[in-house]
Amino acid sequence: MTVEQLYSIFQQHPVVSTDSRTCPPGALFFALKGDTFDGNDYIEQVLAKGAAYAVGDSAALPDDERIIRVDNALQTLQDLANYHRRQMPATVIAITGTNGKTTTKELIAATLSSKYPTLYTQGNLNNHIGVPLTLLQLNPEHKFAVIEMGANHPGEIDALCRIAEPDCGLITNVGKAHLEGFGSFEGVIRTKTELYRFLQAKGGTVFGNGDNPVLREFFGDLASLVIYETYKTKTYKSHKTTIEGKITTPSPTLALEWQGNQITTQLVGDYNLENVLAAICIAHHFGVEKEQINAAIAHYVPTNNRSQHLDTARNHLIVDAYNANPSSMQAALENFKALECYPKMLVLGEMKELGDYSREEHQKLTDSLAPDFDKVLLTGENYAGCKPLPAGWKLFPATDALIEYLQSHTVQGYHILIKGSRTNRLEEIIPYL
Repeated sequence: MTVEQLYSIFQQHPVVSTDSRTCPPGALFFALKGDTFDGNDYIEQVLAKGAAYAVGDSAALPDDERIIRVDNALQTLQDLANYHRRQMPATVIAITGTNGKTTTKELIAATLSSKYPTLYTQGNLNNHIGVPLTLLQLNPEHKFAVIEMGANHPGEIDALCRIAEPDCGLITNVGKAHLEGFGSFEGVIRTKTELYRFLQAKGGTVFGNGDNPVLREFFGDLASLVIYETYKTKTYKSHKTTIEGKITTPSPTLALEWQGNQITTQLVGDYNLENVLAAICIAHHFGVEKEQINAAIAHYVPTNNRSQHLDTARNHLIVDAYNANPSSMQAALENFKALECYPKMLVLGEMKELGDYSREEHQKLTDSLAPDFDKVLLTGENYAGCKPLPAGWKLFPATDALIEYLQSHTVQGYHILIKGSRTNRLEEIIPYL
């Protein structure tokens, strides 16, 4: 079956599912494979529950006119998404980077949505499955599609670009993350800038972070460039408008000024300035009025344990526990150090996917902490290899052990930063603080 023929079926059944447990009646089901499952095994089940069609790639599939046999179900899903994207009038904006992708995506979506119908990536559906699923939700009314793109291996951003074919895009920053897959920091840079190279070849527009010295090295090769930066940076101008901003108040939540406009956000951390400026830059470029931009950013509430400020009955928490790598850890710690709030306590989970760099990066992290914090709790086996920790610090093999400690040791009156990789599940300690 050609992609055009499959597209005719999709137009009649535009709900797409890859999960047999939640596949709704009338949907088009794609039988994908994972490490521990094969969607082909559930095709008869989803059809019995009312799915309109199922796309599978197993040679053992039964004869059924509702089963569409293909060579590769995942590739077919991606091809269908790309074909659909080409039929839709929306401007596609791609977002990648080491840190801040999701927050920036949501801020951009919030500002654009204040004026235009806008589709955007839900949650962290930013990979080779999530991107096509998002694109397949486009409809003719959408003016913009804001597509988040994640990667942990070389070539992945280029592959996602070939599915989404973005018209413009931005890289929030580049840092030391997923080094196990990328091999080195240089590998991270090469992969993230695959977005730049795609847009350059297409003649698309790049929204450039003028404060990032690594990314600035690539700006000279870009034909269409729009810059966002803080007031302290005065290089790399372009023929387009440059959006500039600065922090006016970093605590307890970020407040900023951009070209005469004042915004108090609900985001914790001065490192979010670049994320906010990116959203302002894109919205301004596409004609959103300043008043709408300011209101959208001021009303945006972070969720999912990202840059959240929470007050409990006993303590004041900064919860940034969705992800962690050396660069995001450094940014969060520097921001916390600068805040005039005392006493200060850290709860840090280990950083994952660092490969051969893991021991070195965890040692650098622990070396950077003392004596700025009054209490330090660490969780995760990667800290066990660090040289002897200062007296009073506590190290736990896993979060469950940390919770047991907090259940028997009341923590009260602290300002606490909670930061770690998602697999640490640090959000589970909040009820005990």
